[in-house]
Amino acid sequence: MKKDYPSIFAPLTVKRTTFPNRIVMTPMGTNYGETSGEMSNRHMNYYIERAKGGVGLIIMENANVEYPVGSNGTSQIRIDHDSFMPRYYQLVEKLHHYGSMVAIQINHAGASASSARTSVQPVSSSDIPTKVGGETPRPMTKEEILTTVKKYGDAAKRVQDIGFDAVEVHCGHSYLMSQFISPYYNKRTDEFGGSVENRLRFPRMVLEEIRKRVGPWFPIIVRVSAEERVPGGNTLEDTLEYLQYIDEFVDIYDVSCALNPSLQYQIDSNFLPDGWRSYMARAVKEKYNKPVINAGNYRDPKIVEEKLASGDIDFAGMGRGLIADPQWVNKVKFGEEDMIRKCISCNVGCAGNRIGVNRPIRCTVNPAVPEGDAYKKLHVKKTCNVVVIGAGTAGLEAACTAAEVGANVFLLEKTDHLGGLSAFISDLPDKQRMKDFPRYLENRARKLKNLYIFLNTEATVEGIKKFNPDIIVNATGSVPLLPPIKGLKENIEAGNVGSIFDMINNYNAGKYPAEACEGKKVVVIGGGAVGLDVIEYFAPRGAKCTIVDMLPGIGMLSDPITKCSMRELHDKHNVVELTRTALQEVKENAFTVKLPDGTITDLEFDYGFMCLGMRSNNPLLKELEDTFGINPDQYVYNIGDSVRARRIMEGTNEGRAILNVMEYKGFLDLN
Repeated sequence: MKKDYPSIFAPLTVKRTTFPNRIVMTPMGTNYGETSGEMSNRHMNYYIERAKGGVGLIIMENANVEYPVGSNGTSQIRIDHDSFMPRYYQLVEKLHHYGSMVAIQINHAGASASSARTSVQPVSSSDIPTKVGGETPRPMTKEEILTTVKKYGDAAKRVQDIGFDAVEVHCGHSYLMSQFISPYYNKRTDEFGGSVENRLRFPRMVLEEIRKRVGPWFPIIVRVSAEERVPGGNTLEDTLEYLQYIDEFVDIYDVSCALNPSLQYQIDSNFLPDGWRSYMARAVKEKYNKPVINAGNYRDPKIVEEKLASGDIDFAGMGRGLIADPQWVNKVKFGEEDMIRKCISCNVGCAGNRIGVNRPIRCTVNPAVPEGDAYKKLHVKKTCNVVVIGAGTAGLEAACTAAEVGANVFLLEKTDHLGGLSAFISDLPDKQRMKDFPRYLENRARKLKNLYIFLNTEATVEGIKKFNPDIIVNATGSVPLLPPIKGLKENIEAGNVGSIFDMINNYNAGKYPAEACEGKKVVVIGGGAVGLDVIEYFAPRGAKCTIVDMLPGIGMLSDPITKCSMRELHDKHNVVELTRTALQEVKENAFTVKLPDGTITDLEFDYGFMCLGMRSNNPLLKELEDTFGINPDQYVYNIGDSVRARRIMEGTNEGRAILNVMEYKGFLDLN
């Protein structure tokens, strides 16, 4: 066991409950539950994997205390009836078996509910939607408030009777308690609105009822948005004031941040550094002398140790980091930090799936979120030679997976480094966190003795034949899409206009220091992820930015966190957005575009970029299929962006799915 992290692995006792280490899995919705509100087998396995990974305290995702009006999502778990207790008991028993302590967050969604899902109008403190375009709730009556207080108490008593070690009450993030606490939402004029004391009356009643039902020794955790980061919302100073009205019932504060309109600070954007919120936790701890949990992009164990040792925090909360790698704690404990599959805070498979499109969560870097590394129990039953062409993230995942089950893997990469487009894009300052994924894959690959890496090697059919391949994986990635528009080819070749590749190469060459950006006209054609990356660099450095797209909106396909972050950045730096606007011609220092009203105009630029996305790049694929695909004993498997340009997540999933190819071809022993 590593001795470098004494604070992470120091037990802590609160009331009569001892937590074995300081890593807390914070509550996150998953959409893994059944529509009945019960936990599915896959759901249970998801939590079991994190307990096996060494997490000290698992706080399960928010469970509804009042159905249907308090429901948050189509498959949210429930705890509003005794019938749900046996399933929770089975899970808690299993998590305890692996050494984790377990809490559950109980919650009422309030105005964050949806009548389309509940068939009833949402309720809240007032008639204020939780976000722009959100559904208008109706204010709760006093009778309803009293009923909900009792519902919270009943739920907390069930939590205790099931065998959980603590209960968390959600008082932040635009849920019902938050909708009473925050002046941003609460416009009431009765005893539940107006003054700080009045706005805290309902949450205080709830916590008082819970304490009465569970007794003095059962730990109560309260999650708060210490900084709401919306106009007229609670500041950290406001939070330090209002906590006095509930403090007597609280044993641990879970110090979080933000409301729905400031979602990028609640589910942290990728450019926010590890532990950036810890100052909020320290302020709460210093005033109220209670242990504090704090999340905030914690990924690096050294920073976690530093924040714990300094006393800023008592527990490091990890959500997405444990989706990405359920073994985070054990890897730190046993000196395998280089093998941590760190979350890159892309928010695509987690928030993008659950909040964006109501799907079960997935992960860009972890293709098996609920299942864990069960595939490593498989092994080849006969010699299997796999050749992988391209060492981007998709190719690396395929190569590592095949090698881990016993195949002989030959990885061919035409450049002098591994990682592909992900490693390249992550050269940008606000994309540095993305570099952790190709770095992890490289570390993983280099530890596999049956994985042979050939850099500076252009793949050819004749060269591949020398490896006597059974499976050939084509993972040659993508290149920028450059449509046949008048003047584009000439101006790209002349260097007057650049792609995202050109932009990053120029950045790495030192061409875009802040002083060279100030006041420059930057025009980006393409309002997708690539175009947003360019704006994200230039706008904060003083450039006058314009972004153009034919679609009705900029960043329409982005995850909800990126959309919130984009809106904040564009508004702050006065980025001009031209939608429903088509590029007509590219000139030496201007883009000619057609506006929605039919007007043709020139957008002059100092720096012009074509960011219309990427297209598949598979120069060898047809020859591979013609040579190897006709042989029944060989198989050509095309994956990632070389199929079509998509996200990293799809490539990772397809890389792992090489196991399906190996099974289909009869190489895997499934017994």
